[in-house]
Amino acid sequence: MGIIKFEDIVAWQKSRELVLKIYSIFKNSKDFGFKNQIERAAVSVMNNIAEGFERRTNNEFKYFLYVAKGSNGEVRSMLYLALDLSKISENEFKELYDLSNEISKILTGLIKTLN
Repeated sequence: MGIIKFEDIVAWQKSRELVLKIYSIFKNSKDFGFKNQIERAAVSVMNNIAEGFERRTNNEFKYFLYVAKGSNGEVRSMLYLALDLSKISENEFKELYDLSNEISKILTGLIKTLN
């Protein structure tokens, strides 16, 4: 079967889910700087997976997976800040953190496969 298009990549599918959840949770936030930063970081994860795949070389794909992994780390860092500033509940933090952590593990596996 394999991966034919970037939409087949589980990490992309899960990062899309993460983006939708983040947009939903922060949709009414009045802290536009914070909201913009966490949304952009989440979108960066899914877009870098897609862009890297479309480059069609293993080296470029791997580079963009590392960029996606970095953006994903930024999302988790922002989640801690959101929790510390009471912008999200502990349950929301756990749900988003766990999904982000899962994405990170999948990206690590993809990178190892490309090495």
